[in-house]
Amino acid sequence: MSCNWGTELWDQFDNLEKHTSCGIDFLERYSKFLRERADIELSYAKQIRSLSKKYHPKRSREDESRYSWCLAFAATLRQLNELSVQREEFAENLNTQIVCELTRYTQEVKTERKNHFQDGRRAQQHIEGSWKQLESSKRRFERDCKEAERAQQVSDRIDLDNKTDGEKARQTAQQKKQAAEESRKDYVTSLNQFNQDQHQHYHTLVPVIYQRIQDMEERRIERVCEAMRSSAEAERKVLPAAGRSLEVMMESAEGIHPRMDARQVVEVYKSGFDPPGDVELEDYSASMRRSISESSYLDNRGEGQRPSRKLWPFIRKNKLLTLLSSPRQPPPPPPTSPSPGGVASSPQSPPTASREPITQRLNYLMTSGSRTRKQCLRSLKRGLSLKLGSGPADCSHLPPEQRRKKLQSRMNNINQEIQKEREQRDALLKMREVYERSPQMGDAGSLEPRLEEVKLSLQRLEEELRKHQAWFSEADSRLSENGSRRQSGGCGSNSQVTTPGSSSLKQLDNRSPASRESPDGSYTEDNSAELHFKSRSSEFDDDFDDEEPLPSIGTCKSLYPFQGQNEGTLSMVEAELLSVVEEDKGDGWTRVRRNLEEEGYVPTSYIKVFLESSAKGFVQSSRLV
Repeated sequence: MSCNWGTELWDQFDNLEKHTSCGIDFLERYSKFLRERADIELSYAKQIRSLSKKYHPKRSREDESRYSWCLAFAATLRQLNELSVQREEFAENLNTQIVCELTRYTQEVKTERKNHFQDGRRAQQHIEGSWKQLESSKRRFERDCKEAERAQQVSDRIDLDNKTDGEKARQTAQQKKQAAEESRKDYVTSLNQFNQDQHQHYHTLVPVIYQRIQDMEERRIERVCEAMRSSAEAERKVLPAAGRSLEVMMESAEGIHPRMDARQVVEVYKSGFDPPGDVELEDYSASMRRSISESSYLDNRGEGQRPSRKLWPFIRKNKLLTLLSSPRQPPPPPPTSPSPGGVASSPQSPPTASREPITQRLNYLMTSGSRTRKQCLRSLKRGLSLKLGSGPADCSHLPPEQRRKKLQSRMNNINQEIQKEREQRDALLKMREVYERSPQMGDAGSLEPRLEEVKLSLQRLEEELRKHQAWFSEADSRLSENGSRRQSGGCGSNSQVTTPGSSSLKQLDNRSPASRESPDGSYTEDNSAELHFKSRSSEFDDDFDDEEPLPSIGTCKSLYPFQGQNEGTLSMVEAELLSVVEEDKGDGWTRVRRNLEEEGYVPTSYIKVFLESSAKGFVQSSRLV
């Protein structure tokens, strides 16, 4: 069956116009569909990225990143982010490569269709004009023929009656006949012209115009086909990446190992301490048989009270140990030539200058009255915020197992830095050799400063590595000793037979060294001092948490201005009057208060203190004790 619109649809001009209009409408709707789909893909990608970012592990939960289930979830979030990138790329391809091209092509098709149908209308108008001219000549020829026939009939009738009038009638009939003959010639000419125009219209103009319209419509359909194929191809391109992402998700899910995570928990939280031993019987009757001495003074003070002893895994970390274990810096010296309104130079935080004043303060704390102990404990508690610096470099403040892991991590980082420095040194040496062989490429002497810098850096890193290796060996040997001691202790407990009351004969100094290790990783040989300190500090745990304002023991006047830049210090101006809350205990700082609200430490050398008479006696008596 022929599919030539020019021959098959020669009389369907209006229907072709309607059909092509519907085709352009479909092209516009399909372009709008692709644009909206691209917007949906972009919105989906944006929401997926936001979801991935929302549930991505935060810094506060970085400790969880070592577990397989957290790693699997993080991998899933990363793959979701990759999927969002692929969807964005697909949406961008839809917008740039398909939607824009379709929009441009739609405008071109509209213009081409308009031109083709204008040509068709002009051809239609031309054939209609030719037909009208033929009809006009035909009607004129018909009219002239009828008039000539009537004139001939009149002439024949008059010729029988009157010869004179008959001559005139014959002349009129002859004129009408000639006019009819001319009308006939015009009609024949118009008829020939119309037939020629009609033949040209239906066999030349219409087939050409309709063929152009048909080609335009076929190109439009082909372009729609290409757009659909391109959109499917663009989406198919992202499917392999999506498949890989899904495969990674599956592999991540299969990589979750509960037993490995449980073992990782042990690796993270294992302290390396030995479990506490049996609680020994404390024979309080021995104190009645002993003579009162300096070493038993504190035990006599606690006589009649049942000491509250707890195993170290269940007690709170002692606040005093935390305070005493951190180094502090001395207060700033007073300015040599203070000026009114001047500011002292960069004061430091109010810490103690040496261990001796702390010892005196501790003795004063343990031997003073209940209210005084309360004030001193409260003072120490409020002084915790003044601590400076971090843990020691050898990580001795950590539990043995954690210390070993921390040192191992540091050693790995140092080895990586050493490797980088060595590679940089080798590169510089090669460059120096090249410069020495070819001086025109550069000056070999210009590399010497950099080589020297790298050498010094290597020496520093190697020294750090040796130091950490020594600490690591110490921590490793400590762990080995604890493990062997634990095994030997377990065997001994199985073989040894105890009798009721036999544990009361054991002394505190006969306990194993492992039992003298504290949960914070510190180690002390003097267990009696530690037990003595713990018993006294645990006695006042409740008092320590009590918060009530300290009474004023006097006043002071500032001699120089002071800017308290660190936490716990109090700023003051020259000649300012303040209340003294706590006198200098030998560390160079005095605790003062302003307006019953602001309270802090100021350098003792910056003020002049005026103690009240009762306060002076109280301080002197407490010092004597």
